[in-house]
Amino acid sequence: MIETTSSIIGFVGLGVMGRSMASRLLSAGYALSVFTRTSSKAEELVKAGARWKKSAGEVATECDVLITMVGFPKDVEDVYFGMGGILAKAKKGALLIDMTTSRPALARRIHKEALAKGLKSLDAPVSGGDIGAREGRLSIMVGGEEADFISAQPLFAAMGSRIVLQGGPGSGQSVKLCNQIAVFGNTLGTCESMAFAVRAGLDPLKVLDSIGAGAATSWALLNLSPRILSGDFAPGFFVRHFLKDIDLALEEAKSLGLKTPGLYLGRELYGKLVAEGFGDHGTQALYLLLNPR
Repeated sequence: MIETTSSIIGFVGLGVMGRSMASRLLSAGYALSVFTRTSSKAEELVKAGARWKKSAGEVATECDVLITMVGFPKDVEDVYFGMGGILAKAKKGALLIDMTTSRPALARRIHKEALAKGLKSLDAPVSGGDIGAREGRLSIMVGGEEADFISAQPLFAAMGSRIVLQGGPGSGQSVKLCNQIAVFGNTLGTCESMAFAVRAGLDPLKVLDSIGAGAATSWALLNLSPRILSGDFAPGFFVRHFLKDIDLALEEAKSLGLKTPGLYLGRELYGKLVAEGFGDHGTQALYLLLNPR
């Protein structure tokens, strides 16, 4: 088991999700070394006791466990396989945990290379948004070896409340894509429902009170509707990152010979949001396409 008193944890990537996840680890008593491309995002963590490093490779040289939470699969490739990156610099026996939503094949590639270098790896993408990250209530979907999963349980418990080993390397990423497929449907339904309530002249808060307790309820309905109705389109999860996830799911579905018409609609709608300059808004900004101001 990874103990708080003796293990040094590295965290690379301190965006909306990563910053809160790293903060949870620091609060749990872990010695934390951090790196992110925009150093200002690390300031609060450093003030709280985290150690700032100048690169992902520098973090890797001293850590027993290194967690990555970056934006896109290309970013994952860069920090792991780039010159002076994590795989080149990690000390023997270290556990590498990528919590970015990425390609299952890339997770398997990292695992294979890690084994060749005397390292261990897990892919462990998450769901639960910014609120779940802040409150330590994330759902963590893990792929990899059972012994490594068991070893990492204390870390995962500091960040999440539902932690499941899904199978071998890459399976955590595959499950996250299942999650994103369902998330799109729920988000679209939520945005359409609230747009309908507003256009019909109803009190949308009363509507939410009624339908949020019935068969229509979902995380999206209960958490995104209040933001929509208050005009809050700040990111709990970026539109541009969700579009990336939809593309990854479409790519995997194609390789499986699976028809996913809902995902193609998601690609069209979120692609339009990005094209119109809403890429850094939250996913609830889909409402703005359906009921523009």
